[in-house]
Amino acid sequence: MLVCSLVLLVAVAAVRISSRSGLPSLLLYLGIGVAMGQDGLFDVKFDNAELTQVIGYAALVVILAEGGLGTKWKEIRPALPAAAMLSLVGVAVSVGVTAAGAHYLVGLDWRQALIIGAVVSSTDAAAVFSVLRKVPLPARVTGVLEAESGFNDAPVVILVVAFSTRGPVDSWYVLVGEIALELAIGAAVGIAVGWLGSFGLRHVALPASGLYPIAVMAIAVSAYAVGALVHGSGFLAVYLAAMILGNAKLPHWPATRGFADGLGWLAQIGMFVLLGLLVTPHDLLDDFWPAVVVGLVLTVVARPLEVFISLLPFRLPWQEKALMSWAGLRGAVPIILATIPMVAGVEGSTRVFNIVFVLVVVYTLIQGPTLPWLAKALKIAEDPSETADLGIESAPLERLRGHLLSVAIPGGSKMHGVEVGELRLPAGAAVTLVVRDGKSFVPAPSTALRHGDELLVVTTDPVRDAAEERLRAVGEGGKLAGWLGTGAKGGESPGPAAPHAKQDRRHDVAHEVAHALKAVTRFGRSDGPKAHH
Repeated sequence: MLVCSLVLLVAVAAVRISSRSGLPSLLLYLGIGVAMGQDGLFDVKFDNAELTQVIGYAALVVILAEGGLGTKWKEIRPALPAAAMLSLVGVAVSVGVTAAGAHYLVGLDWRQALIIGAVVSSTDAAAVFSVLRKVPLPARVTGVLEAESGFNDAPVVILVVAFSTRGPVDSWYVLVGEIALELAIGAAVGIAVGWLGSFGLRHVALPASGLYPIAVMAIAVSAYAVGALVHGSGFLAVYLAAMILGNAKLPHWPATRGFADGLGWLAQIGMFVLLGLLVTPHDLLDDFWPAVVVGLVLTVVARPLEVFISLLPFRLPWQEKALMSWAGLRGAVPIILATIPMVAGVEGSTRVFNIVFVLVVVYTLIQGPTLPWLAKALKIAEDPSETADLGIESAPLERLRGHLLSVAIPGGSKMHGVEVGELRLPAGAAVTLVVRDGKSFVPAPSTALRHGDELLVVTTDPVRDAAEERLRAVGEGGKLAGWLGTGAKGGESPGPAAPHAKQDRRHDVAHEVAHALKAVTRFGRSDGPKAHH
């Protein structure tokens, strides 16, 4: 019990160190596991690769759900075709080049080389964004990197399992067909579960606000279960379902987001510590230089070829492609996937695991600290003072057929200085209370809003979406939003045309996801349907 308490305290301290230093948390948690395991302080002997794989998969489901919930559809939508190309064509290029390097330069047999090539072809967005937390990138770059990390797990898992199966490996066209089928089934399941879940949560009032975060995570995890049951990609299903839920304007969203963040951190901590326990440090010495050589091939040759070949049909600046090439950090996924050949009993699988472990640690140490510098050197880092998104929480008032919106005005929001009367909310919505510096008061139409204020806005059910849209528009464009082409003008009187206007303004995210997924079969940019204002 004392050991568990100490581990938890150290892990919490590691979270703080990681968030302040920009060092990927992966290394800190792996270090905790190594320190506890064999050759470490507590000399805990743990060699159950099968248990590690099961727990690792469960943690990955939670991490993908948390990532999907935090994905903004408007940012990731234009990036879907490019991310899909990276996850399909790019993975094939990466596996081939890395496997050739592992075979000819390190001397591994072709099965082991192909397993390593497939294992390390999966990227980890959590590691990338933990480093770039203080260096904001263009939405196009972050969208591609984030979507790629959500999409490429599925084909990589299929390849690793195929290469780890005893007997001859299936022909390449059979593997391609399996990957395409599993991705299609996983996408369909994710979209269906996400749409049904968001529809239910928007129209059914739960008895307690604390049930909403649990319900959201349960729906996302169920997408993985359904996808796996029907032989689809559960990882893609959970990511898409969580993304739809995250963009569905659900009640009590800030609380749900915080709950998901906490679960994501716990999943990472537990997964990395367990992976560290599985390693025997003195066995890593013999595989250190082979891991460095394979990592050099992957980082300097395979990843740049993967990016530039996959993104040839897209008109992206070379600076962005260069950053994406260097930003292909490998995190927990490759280490977990390296347990698959161990469980399958593949000859030399322990050496494969050791090489992957060393490769991930060494190149995360090299790439992680240099990513912010490279982003600035390439002059593609955006101004961190860019307008922040409003934090809006909605609590349904079912009996009164209304909603209570809690609106937090962050620093950088252009709502600062706007008077309450200048918000021009639609009829049926009103600012009833302002909380400023710990004190609350009822505002007048001439009350000017400030950074740090929290507003309580009461709306009737028919205009709830229009009111939220108007508040976000003012946060992005200031008091002139609407005339300058930002958001709705607000203040329209509800009439016979109001339901049609509402329908035009509000797109169903699930339908847009399906439309964008169809676009990935075309070689060219697909920005999807234009948003109506």
